[in-house]
Amino acid sequence: MYLTQVLAEHIAAIASHPPPAEVRDVAMRCVLDLIGAAVAGHGSNGATAARQATPAMFGAGNAPIWLSGRKSAPTGAIICNAAAACALDIDDGHRAARGHPGAAVVTTALTMGALHGCSDRAVIAAIVSGYDIGVRIAAAQNPEGIPTRQSGRWASMASAATVAALLRAEPPVVARALSIAGVLAPNQQANGSSGYSDLSGNDVKEGIPFSSAIGVMAVELALHGHSGPEDLLDHPKFYDPERIRAGLGDRWEISETYFKPYSCCRYIHPALDRLFELVERHQLKPLDVVAVEVQTFGWASKLGNRLEPDNLIEVQYSLPYCMAIAIVDGMDALLPMTTACLQRPDLAELASKVTLSIHPDSERLFPSETLARVAIETRTARFISDLGGPLGDPRTPLLWHGLENKFKRLTAGTIAASKQQELLDAVLALADGDEKPLFREIAKNDGCDVG
Repeated sequence: MYLTQVLAEHIAAIASHPPPAEVRDVAMRCVLDLIGAAVAGHGSNGATAARQATPAMFGAGNAPIWLSGRKSAPTGAIICNAAAACALDIDDGHRAARGHPGAAVVTTALTMGALHGCSDRAVIAAIVSGYDIGVRIAAAQNPEGIPTRQSGRWASMASAATVAALLRAEPPVVARALSIAGVLAPNQQANGSSGYSDLSGNDVKEGIPFSSAIGVMAVELALHGHSGPEDLLDHPKFYDPERIRAGLGDRWEISETYFKPYSCCRYIHPALDRLFELVERHQLKPLDVVAVEVQTFGWASKLGNRLEPDNLIEVQYSLPYCMAIAIVDGMDALLPMTTACLQRPDLAELASKVTLSIHPDSERLFPSETLARVAIETRTARFISDLGGPLGDPRTPLLWHGLENKFKRLTAGTIAASKQQELLDAVLALADGDEKPLFREIAKNDGCDVG
């Protein structure tokens, strides 16, 4: 059997048999976290542009565009909702995938689940399927054949797996859908930390919204007999077949999801956590700081790292500037980051005092671990942190209470406290077996739609 066929059988098995309780719990945390990211990102430039362009591009339909009270064709709604979810770089991630499965998978499951009136069990099974297939394929990418490390390269297959599980599509259809989605995914060669462009501060980002829509289209095409190269995962120059098969049906990739406490690239988080530890331990003030050294893995140095970023996306990919924000404005300024951090000479000056170097242990353990050590120099002393990883990883997890606090802080500037509680209650209702409140609440325009 081709690997697309193996994965198709795996998706069918997940759809037929509910995942274990502990896996379902992680899936519910992924739902809460993703909704918070989408609410907070609703007014971003990329998400607003997507909503404004959707009627002309995709026309009318019955799929909900979140927080707008409007509907579109499924692909249009998916692009709008995923654009909001990934806008602030606060959506979940996975170390093995080196990317963001939730913005594709949870968005697809909730949008398409609402469209088709799917049950809570179907939605949760679809989410588990999407993470399992997407992460396995992402982790199996061979850089010799696939040099770009962007979520859009594989999110199409994660999204296709999600829809296929929701619709209980037959395995031959699913295999075709995965192959179509894999071929048509955006190449992403220019963008992000692994891209050739020097201008990473743009709304395309990792291509997740467009890739997710391709996954939805791939399933629809496959249902009508369209075909693709079903052996696309069976060529070791491009994918490691053993990584895709490893623990299939026994080990659930969603269980290793991490959740982000700061709205910037995950590569920056371990340095931020070490910085906050030093600031608290030694009661350091912004004017105390003369220089900062960050010892970390090489990929962090490949970010845009602009010292005077022009927009929030450039801030999300600048380790020195995020460190400056953390020192001057504190932790709260990172969740979410706002335009108040732009055009700030004080931050730019401090960012210029941040240097990056490669720590050999951090480099050796990447990407399975993302570690950093921080040294802060003052006029009278030098303080050095331990080498450590970021908050929110499975080893130091954000559990339900932490994610609820994150949700409230993240969305406070977008929706009223009453709407926050309605969404929280709706997520809990989904966990208790009733999907309808969440489908209803996430679609309503309660005054936050700006375009």
